[in-house]
Amino acid sequence: MKIAVAGSVGRDHLMTFPGKFTDSLVAGSLEKVSLSFLVDGLDVRRGGCAANIAFSMGVLGLNPILLSAVGKDWVDYEAWLTRHGVVTSHVWVSETLHTAQFMVTTDTELNQIASFFPGAMSEARNIELAPVMEKTGVFDLVVISPDDPEAMLRHTETCRERRIPFAADPSQQMARMSGEEIKKLIDGATYLFMNEYELALAIQKTGWTDAEILERVETRVITLGSAGAKVERRGNSEVRVGVPKEKAKVDPTGVGDSFRSGFIAGVAWGLNDERCAQLGSMIATYVIETKGTQEYRFTRSEFVTRFSESYGEKAASEIEKHIPMMENA
Repeated sequence: MKIAVAGSVGRDHLMTFPGKFTDSLVAGSLEKVSLSFLVDGLDVRRGGCAANIAFSMGVLGLNPILLSAVGKDWVDYEAWLTRHGVVTSHVWVSETLHTAQFMVTTDTELNQIASFFPGAMSEARNIELAPVMEKTGVFDLVVISPDDPEAMLRHTETCRERRIPFAADPSQQMARMSGEEIKKLIDGATYLFMNEYELALAIQKTGWTDAEILERVETRVITLGSAGAKVERRGNSEVRVGVPKEKAKVDPTGVGDSFRSGFIAGVAWGLNDERCAQLGSMIATYVIETKGTQEYRFTRSEFVTRFSESYGEKAASEIEKHIPMMENA
């Protein structure tokens, strides 16, 4: 299955606050918030939604094609992704700007306050799917993750015109995009990925009801945090899965991206909705256990064992043959 992943590549600046943000919020004064948090730690890691998704898919042996705009500081990051199975030959490299920067502070409750500076990502609107497909062949699926909004809308339009299945993942750009833009992004999606809050925001901004949004896509996948995820298809019963027991809750950054990569890997392997969601949840659990979005490691046997412990032997037997042999990948 030929899968393209469009979206951001960035450098994550991960900070930890040894308290709860809510303790510093004053009821009745939220319209004039001015706060500064003294953090305990700062880690700079590789990140970006598309890079995170592509990395996980690469680790799972799918060799996704990354479609992103990056900066002139891209060389070491490219080597890392290439080594982990990501095709980077169609990435747009800016001649003047640096790779995007993501700055996030996480409190003891795993709540986050974040800012994102696009940098070279603003040039993603220069990426055209058609010329890339002339070299690679037509994509079987295009994952449209958070990116320059114009680029996201252009990719969506191209997919609809050429009848290419696409997965819409607006997430971080929901706050930036208007209701009409959100409509254009998700309408006709083969898969729509959102969390509960993003779904509520989409309903508010578009004016569409929950049912109308579901009617506009083939499959809607809603992540529910610690409650797992649900998969909805028109005319079918809802599928719900829980999350595996994590060894530790270290950092939630990139958990949503990793869930998407696992789910899409399941799609590529022909698994049913339940297994796809379970696979996504398993990858997401590895991410929350580590600092950084691409720092987790596992062997095939370790992965299958944990999957079996979480979802049963039958479920594990169905995914085992698809997990590539790897040594602490």
